[in-house]
Amino acid sequence: MATTPPPEPPEPAADAPHRATAAALLTLVGGPDNIASATHCMTRLRLVLHDRARVRDAEVRAHPAVLGVVEDGEGYQIVLGPGRAARVTRALDALLARAPGAPAPATAVTTPVTAEDLAARGAALRADRARRNATRGKLLLRRVAAVFVPLIPALIGCGMLAGLNGLLVNAGLLPGLTPVLGALASAFMALIAVFVGLNTAREFGGTPVIGGAVAAVVVYPGVDAISVLGQPLVPGQGGVLGALGAALLATVIEKWCRRWVPEALDVIVTPTLTLLLTGLVTVYALMYPAGRAARAIGVGADWLLVHTGVFAGLVLGGLFLPLVMLGLHQALIPLHTTLIEQQGYTVLLPVLAMAGAGQVGAAVAVFVRLRGNRTIRATIRSALPAGVLGVGEPLIYGVSLPLGRPFVTACAGGAAGGAVVGLFSMLGTKVGSTAIGPSGWALFPLVQGNRGFGTTLAVYTGGLLAGYAVGFLATYFFGFTRSALAELNAEPAPEARTGREPAPV
Repeated sequence: MATTPPPEPPEPAADAPHRATAAALLTLVGGPDNIASATHCMTRLRLVLHDRARVRDAEVRAHPAVLGVVEDGEGYQIVLGPGRAARVTRALDALLARAPGAPAPATAVTTPVTAEDLAARGAALRADRARRNATRGKLLLRRVAAVFVPLIPALIGCGMLAGLNGLLVNAGLLPGLTPVLGALASAFMALIAVFVGLNTAREFGGTPVIGGAVAAVVVYPGVDAISVLGQPLVPGQGGVLGALGAALLATVIEKWCRRWVPEALDVIVTPTLTLLLTGLVTVYALMYPAGRAARAIGVGADWLLVHTGVFAGLVLGGLFLPLVMLGLHQALIPLHTTLIEQQGYTVLLPVLAMAGAGQVGAAVAVFVRLRGNRTIRATIRSALPAGVLGVGEPLIYGVSLPLGRPFVTACAGGAAGGAVVGLFSMLGTKVGSTAIGPSGWALFPLVQGNRGFGTTLAVYTGGLLAGYAVGFLATYFFGFTRSALAELNAEPAPEARTGREPAPV
């Protein structure tokens, strides 16, 4: 007697999103009869199509599960990410098998992920992050950061000269040269408010020299003859924050003047009114509160590391890479500049630099674990020297972020390095940087603190080593699932690329 086959067990509820994605993509690529074969690698659904013109490409790219689309001689490849690519392909196979009259697709064979796969997903993630970061608040932060970024070369050069001068003074060498080096290192910082004013006006659409002129009031020695609320002003009070506010206000007033001042009088009336009105507001309303705010930044940064050093280092070092992804790290640039102006160095940068150390350790672990994947190892080999010197983007977008877990374990390494630097801050040894921009080993000549150069350098090196070690170990043991590791180290399968069955032997 014929027996009825038992019904297939229901698919887990966790697979429902993947079935929905597969069904949506099936419609968008032209339906079951337009698919000649469907395979997948670690990150991509690879389709061989009968008619490319039937694909609704814009809708495929706009699908929430799709990270990007790649087209080459291997067909139409939809970047979905590790794990998701395999699950969506299985769901797509099931839909194709049930489609009436549809040709049987080739068996989905897992092909190894390559450096090209990671680069495509990294580019898609970068583009997606740029789109998400295009909010008004983040765009404003980006413009404020653009005021300070052009100052970085001068900050680095002056920081290097200050470090060299300190070494010569401590060693008692070249006493005739050290005063000159000291002047060269300090002159820019004494007038940095003027450069901030110039760049602010330029960035926000004003006349740069007017922005510099109103910012110069902040550092003009003669302001000590002026009292506000019974308190005499101090030259430099408000620093870069006061200069930024003054130049922003000058830009607004200048644009307002140009709307109503006749062209014949514009060259005389507009700059005069702009300087007068902005100068009065700067002296009587901006310098005092900006000075209090700048002082609060310095006191707050010192308190944070002295009293909660390990915790603060753990949080700052661990979250800096995500802050970069969110575009929020740009808010730190004015803070660094304020600290350098006040104290001669920023205590925040060495802690944040530990994120790069975790990234390097994670990349080395990926290199060791993926012995069977020559393309990814080649990418790491070429990007690692830049990572050691503090340039992390090639490793972030080319390796750790597209792989997923290694990005998280890299953050763990950054947290460990930050905790080490924070611990020594609690024990009384501050580690700062005399400039912003460099990181990793490139920061060695710029480290400075409240102890000798050797002690400060040793603490910073200890933080880097901790970041390397924890980033490596966390990634080595927890950076990959067993199935992901097998897929990443798999040998290429020719039939997976062509969609054809292997030739019989």
